[in-house]
Amino acid sequence: MARLTGADAEVMVRKFKEACESKGYAFFEKGNYNINIIGIRNDSASADTFDDNINIFYRVGGNWVVDCYPATTEPGTRILQKPIVKGGTAILVPGQYRGTYKLATHGGKRKYRAVCQRSGDVKIWRDDNRDRSPDYSGDIHEGRFGINIHRQWGPDDREYTGGVSAGCQVFQSSADFYEFMETCTIAAKKWKNSFTYTLLDERDLDPAFS
Repeated sequence: MARLTGADAEVMVRKFKEACESKGYAFFEKGNYNINIIGIRNDSASADTFDDNINIFYRVGGNWVVDCYPATTEPGTRILQKPIVKGGTAILVPGQYRGTYKLATHGGKRKYRAVCQRSGDVKIWRDDNRDRSPDYSGDIHEGRFGINIHRQWGPDDREYTGGVSAGCQVFQSSADFYEFMETCTIAAKKWKNSFTYTLLDERDLDPAFS
């Protein structure tokens, strides 16, 4: 995890705010712990490592704080090769999902608190060709698919995604995840248990592609 404050945080805020505004997305600035949860999908077209980021932007005492966490925003390669639902593995379509997430229980046998898709629909592609590469095209499906934001169960230095995600947004480090959850818990007490998740492609941050 990298935590930015001061001038470094201000630079990051400007960059991400401009990217969001260019797409007509909200960027929350009012008050402390009014958090922006923004995932960045790496342009590698690879799903085998934690090469994406989940970034949290919020004010504390009026000053910006930015927390940057390694993650994957795609399903793991094992799930791509062997989908667990008919029709193929879910891949979240980049976009902003306003008020769609809340703190709730995630998991089957291993239940724990996470940021879960409980309050609205998201858009996904279905990848059913059963190779190791995610497909960012095809028919778009909209609904409640349980595309949650959670941790993986291996060691924090785990390199390969394997079966950690069936379409969820997954932190590489459990320590990072629980720090993120602490921030979300504070935010929920101040602003209510409702969160917006924004997923951007890394090209959205490059003016050359805007």
